[in-house]
Amino acid sequence: MSTPDTLVIGSTGLIGRWLIPELTRQGRHVAAMVRNAAERGDELRDWVAAHGGNTELLTVVDGDLTAPGLGLDPLPAVRDVYNLGGRFAFGLTESEARAVNVDGAVAALRWAQELPRLRRFVHISGYRVAGATVTATLYRDKGAYEASKVEADHAVRDHAEAHGIPYAIVNPSTVIGDSGTGETTQFIGLAAMVRDLHRGRLPVIPGGKDVWVPVVTADYFARFLAAVPEHAEPGAALWVLDEDTPLLGELLRDVARTLGVRPPRFHVPVGVIRRLPAKLTGADPETLGFLSADRYPTDSARALAERAGLTFPPLPQAMRAWVDYLVASEFGKHDPARTPVR
Repeated sequence: MSTPDTLVIGSTGLIGRWLIPELTRQGRHVAAMVRNAAERGDELRDWVAAHGGNTELLTVVDGDLTAPGLGLDPLPAVRDVYNLGGRFAFGLTESEARAVNVDGAVAALRWAQELPRLRRFVHISGYRVAGATVTATLYRDKGAYEASKVEADHAVRDHAEAHGIPYAIVNPSTVIGDSGTGETTQFIGLAAMVRDLHRGRLPVIPGGKDVWVPVVTADYFARFLAAVPEHAEPGAALWVLDEDTPLLGELLRDVARTLGVRPPRFHVPVGVIRRLPAKLTGADPETLGFLSADRYPTDSARALAERAGLTFPPLPQAMRAWVDYLVASEFGKHDPARTPVR
């Protein structure tokens, strides 16, 4: 059994499933924290092997973000901790979202704080935290998921800086599938919009003509994360997104061409959608907060990518591969035959 130098929390989510193979390909010895490791460990090992990872460098460990001390046995050789754990769902209650996304993030940071050789605690947040502050009405204004990410961003930063913990916060945009195969394990958010377009249930383009929903492919984001401990300064905040992502209207027209369906032509402002009954629009009010014309501070992430020799894969091809995978999997109902990543 290898001695782990890296802990990945949230190993079975979309990001973890691409990060762990990448880390082990680079020779990192990874402890993958999952709940019920005895039941889920074999599946994760099989996944890592099928996606070009080295399972000899993988140890699956039992842990839980809501348990005291994360429920983890000591891992004194760990230098880097990735907190990918969290609940990504719409319709959560405030307490459900906060328990994992906020309290769990701080618990992970406290655990990492005790490591004798900690190099970097890497917390995964979200691109919509830019400029957001914690207010008394945060959860009412933004919905539980997005609000919890904002609160966690502040909580992690405040605790790390107060205790001198070397950390970095990485804020990805919407993570789509692998740039080569299109494979993904996530079927909400933008993927749900693609599903509605495919099924003829997206009659209009939600939001104004300037709405921008940036994306990043799962494989590029995994390579970026693997480079963070070595290349990011302590306290870095890194917004990772492909700035070649077209505006939402153009993106949906491109997707419609891939699907062979008629694209929606007209935009309906978010304010109008909010006032219409959800039964009529088919939109979850909590998802509307992601429909924005905002741009994001990507200079530090671009500089890190340059230092690490990373380049974005061609986005048009990646989008087509992702859409094809979504359709082939019937939007997550089953796993189509996949080609292992090399």
